[in-house]
Amino acid sequence: MATLAGGMRSTAADDRFHFNLMVAMALVLVAGFSFHLGMGRSSFAAPMLWHMHAFVFFGWAVLVVTQTWLGTRGAVAVHRQLGRLAMVWLLLMVVLGPAVSVATARRGTVPFFFLPQHFVIANTLGMIAVAGLVVAAARMRHRNDWHRRLQIVAFAGLLGPGFGRLLPSPLLMPLAFEASVVAGLLFPAYAMWREKRRDGHVHRAWWVGVGTIVGALLLGAAIGYSPIGGAIYAAAMAGSPGAAVSGLAYGPLPPGM
Repeated sequence: MATLAGGMRSTAADDRFHFNLMVAMALVLVAGFSFHLGMGRSSFAAPMLWHMHAFVFFGWAVLVVTQTWLGTRGAVAVHRQLGRLAMVWLLLMVVLGPAVSVATARRGTVPFFFLPQHFVIANTLGMIAVAGLVVAAARMRHRNDWHRRLQIVAFAGLLGPGFGRLLPSPLLMPLAFEASVVAGLLFPAYAMWREKRRDGHVHRAWWVGVGTIVGALLLGAAIGYSPIGGAIYAAAMAGSPGAAVSGLAYGPLPPGM
């Protein structure tokens, strides 16, 4: 049993639990996108930007699961080497995440159960929140109690697109976006419940992490429905088919619905 900075203890059971949690979250992403592909709602016939986005974000899932596995095996040196790669990879995500959101809106193809203006702004703020948690986790790499928990919450903050494809989103309007994000937070919530039940308290890192994701969600709504959000959306949509789409109106139902 290893004693960590801050008085927290890491056991083999903790290592297995956190690794399994990471794997389960990665499977949500695989399941969500595979389901849409199997249903014919998406295809590989997409612009290169979407393929780059998919490669980078699924690559992140592979990277963090691998890093977690290495950490549980005691391969700290390799874990940290991958951590340097993760910082570069994170920059790609910060660029490609908002870029695809904006490109989707500019094409006028935001899913009908999301409001385009809110979709663009909330997705961007959510990505910034996730990046902030990853950077904070990296800075606290010598505090495994904080490092591990912040990384878990950061990954949970990326599950919205996966859950958005698995949940009955049309039935969750007008909170379909919020529901997909909150669904991802069920993973750290379960870890918090487990910790509270076992130790009698919940580590502060969980509250900081979850609070950051929820704060970004609330800020996304505040800006996304405001005149400021309208101005941002109009500027981003200028000269595109999306400019003709109201930022605060739901799209028409797809044929057959």
